[in-house]
Amino acid sequence: MHGVTLAEIQAARRRIAGQVTRTPLIRSATLSARFEAEVLLKLETLQPTGAFKLRGVVNMISALLERYGQQALAAGVTTASTGNHGRAVAYAAARLGVPAIICLSHQVPDNKVAAIEALGAEVRRIGDSQDEAFGEVARLVDEQGMTLIPPFDDSLIAAGQGTIGLELLDDAPDLDQVLVGLSGGGLLGGIGVALKASRPELEITGVSLSRGAAMHDSLLAGHPVEVEEVASLGDSLGGGIGLDNGCTFALVREVMDSHWRVSEAAIARAMVELLEDDKQFVEGAAAVGLAALNEHELDIRGRKVALILSGNGVSLETLDQARRLAGR
Repeated sequence: MHGVTLAEIQAARRRIAGQVTRTPLIRSATLSARFEAEVLLKLETLQPTGAFKLRGVVNMISALLERYGQQALAAGVTTASTGNHGRAVAYAAARLGVPAIICLSHQVPDNKVAAIEALGAEVRRIGDSQDEAFGEVARLVDEQGMTLIPPFDDSLIAAGQGTIGLELLDDAPDLDQVLVGLSGGGLLGGIGVALKASRPELEITGVSLSRGAAMHDSLLAGHPVEVEEVASLGDSLGGGIGLDNGCTFALVREVMDSHWRVSEAAIARAMVELLEDDKQFVEGAAAVGLAALNEHELDIRGRKVALILSGNGVSLETLDQARRLAGR
């Protein structure tokens, strides 16, 4: 059981109101014409931390404060992250005056490390994978009494991300399909619960990296498995789902209707196209929906389709790399 319900997502919406941006859903004229469809872009890039992760973090911290009071966070909060989640935890902790230690693997780009440190959190670089970084998180929780804010595998986190689904229904109630980056599963799972509660026929499409796709490999195996974490333009989609995953594995299995994997070249092309044609500055993980449409020539003619532009945590150096790979 994953424990994420429509009622929890509605409660999350009330908790995060005023603390998280209600992001716009805009029509892409270029993509709509190319695919002969109504293609909409959900701009989570406009969150204060530049990514959707703030929704889940604010929901979880707010819920903990409601239940246990300020004393629950007296020792501070900690997490491991591929970057965006850590930035969200640092931002929320700074606003609440709570100490924060963010553990990152050496795979996380330096620009994301700097963004977290700029918010006042302590950063610890541990190992070459998110799972290794979580070893330090476990020690901080056990020895220092810090509170873990998990990046995805928690019903409060997934419910916070699910508020995106409620906003999609408000702005495009006749939506046919949503393409969502798939990694730990909190984003896709939360959105899926919110949308399918009223539109069970709506297609939820996950998009993963071609290599190091932990959720993809776990779904094929029928249980959580470990994968080797590799460098990617879509680095936010890297990392494991945890062998003891208690929420998002079941959640993704329940709500996801279709799934595609995309190459580095396809991610690069999509990043460049979104910048040049739609003036959207996005990281690789935010471009995978368009990458799937391009690479797999998905037929969406006549449909209303939303792409979740999940974050903007990309350096100019990485964008130049994407341009070269895309031959632009």
